[in-house]
Amino acid sequence: QVQLVESGGGLVQAGGSLRLSCVASGVNFRLAAMGWYRQAPGKQRELVAGITTVGTTNYADSVQGRFTTSRDYAKNTMYLQMNSLKPEDTAVYYCNTLTSRGPTLSWGRGTQVTVSS
Repeated sequence: QVQLVESGGGLVQAGGSLRLSCVASGVNFRLAAMGWYRQAPGKQRELVAGITTVGTTNYADSVQGRFTTSRDYAKNTMYLQMNSLKPEDTAVYYCNTLTSRGPTLSWGRGTQVTVSS
């Protein structure tokens, strides 16, 4: 059974840092490009970071230089290091695959990130 479990969110002041984790089970993690997505209240879910099977990363302009994603194949886990957080980063963060067709797996519950000003 495919399962994505995100964790690591919380409440942090502007300028602070958080590290999110995503554990993927039931997925051939080595064959999947993965992405971090977020959904703020009243907004559509958006892609903020992606990482390919060979470790190439890309980021949305809004997080470039502040967020870093990585993956550990041995643990089937992906990470998102978020630094210099801003109130506009407040959202529920999710992980999923990253394909030309968009995300392909059922969404997990996500993890809430709240940045206070």
